Amino acid sequence: MAAWPARLPAQSYPSDWPGAAEPGEAWTDDPYADALRTGRGPLFLRRLSPPAHADGAGGEGELLRLDVERWCAAPDAADTGVLHRCTSPVLDVGCGPGRLVAALAAGGVRALGVDVSPSAVARTRQRGGAAVRRSVFDRLPGEGRWGTVLLMDGNAGIGGDPVALLVRLRAVVPPGGRLLAEAAPHDVDERLTVRVEDAHGRHSRPFPWARVGTTALLRAAEAAGWILTGRWTAEGRPFVELHRPQPGRHGVHATATGRPERP
Repeated sequence: MAAWPARLPAQSYPSDWPGAAEPGEAWTDDPYADALRTGRGPLFLRRLSPPAHADGAGGEGELLRLDVERWCAAPDAADTGVLHRCTSPVLDVGCGPGRLVAALAAGGVRALGVDVSPSAVARTRQRGGAAVRRSVFDRLPGEGRWGTVLLMDGNAGIGGDPVALLVRLRAVVPPGGRLLAEAAPHDVDERLTVRVEDAHGRHSRPFPWARVGTTALLRAAEAAGWILTGRWTAEGRPFVELHRPQPGRHGVHATATGRPERP
């Protein structure tokens, strides 16, 4: 996901706009489903609480623009760098329209996308990937056997509690399993209430979300029992590579260049 831009002006919408009076479930109904079907936005997360404020990340405001066009396109160079680090089989949490799952499948890598949106699952399957409609906090196929879990495009914010999410994902991989996660591009650590909203004012119900930059993501990873083994930035997007420790193997960490070393 993109960074919070400068504050955008409040908008007014016709009272009879379809869906405005009856907001849909987050990520499952319009306007998110419409954006995935067309492959384009604009689509936003609107901050409902806490109030928008400048927190040192560059003058942030109330709307976070979602990068629908990139999600619906083929993997870019930054994505490809992540995919090259994957160890099969791969679970993509919050897979969206499935660009990563489809690319892995095309390369002969076993991969499964998980998403709460039926439109996202359908789009992933149309692209040749496998996907199931499921919350990451529910029982998942292949529990404890995934070689790599992907947490991309701001999905470290799922559920509004990054530590709880990373604890949950630790149970999805075996000892030695890998988590490749994308952090927010600024050094932020926020717990929010947001809703999905389009340019016409159609919106979802409110739901909890989080924004974590690299520092906050690594803090949450340590609390959840993951070991940092790599970190890098590509196309302005920061990533970390984490491993679930092997029994009896502790103390491996990464240098500033992302290369693992022992203390």
